[in-house]
Amino acid sequence: MIATVINALAVVLGSLIGLLLHKGIKEQYQKIIFAAAGITSLVIGIQMALTTKHLLAFAIALILGGLAGTALNIEGAIMSFGERLKNRFDRNSEGSSFALGFLNASVLFCAGAMAIVGSFKAGTECDYSLILTKSILDGFMSIIFAGAMGKGVMFSSLTILVYQGALTLLSVKIKPFVSEVMLTELSAIGGALVIMIGLSLLDIRKFKTADFVPALVVTVLLVLVFPYASFL
Repeated sequence: MIATVINALAVVLGSLIGLLLHKGIKEQYQKIIFAAAGITSLVIGIQMALTTKHLLAFAIALILGGLAGTALNIEGAIMSFGERLKNRFDRNSEGSSFALGFLNASVLFCAGAMAIVGSFKAGTECDYSLILTKSILDGFMSIIFAGAMGKGVMFSSLTILVYQGALTLLSVKIKPFVSEVMLTELSAIGGALVIMIGLSLLDIRKFKTADFVPALVVTVLLVLVFPYASFL
């Protein structure tokens, strides 16, 4: 768990730096920071999404996952949680910026394969190198995201603690079921979610990104049936 705690602290530190840099910056420069966060998200997301080797399964997972997430209103639930955090810790934030920062940063920091593989290595091999590397990357990204979206980004550290912490604690039981193919396809779906974040930040198209999170679960199920459905 120590590596996950360091990862969460790196996000908190990066967010604090981003918030300090954000203060006093003119609106025209704030727009530049927002654009930088969006373009960076697009680049990261495209790199991740292009790793898929099963495009049909990728499409099916996004469709079914999106439908399930919309039916469950996952985005609404996370936004409501973000609003409760805002009301408790930052009542001065405007509108839904706090909740959006929390949501987008949580997806960005937890969608990649580094979170899964790093947690497995930490839990089963006491190898913290991957999570520590991720911590540095997340720290720098949180500077950009907090500068663009505010304090909500800092609270994504809670998501990291819960998500990576659970994976680390359960790694011994879960690891035998996780193959290289599954990690690749999960990373690709995570990339699609990050692309949605980038497009939203650039104000090109607004997505309810969290509603597509169930696509990760659908991907796991599809990978498990790959041996019996070669067309996927």
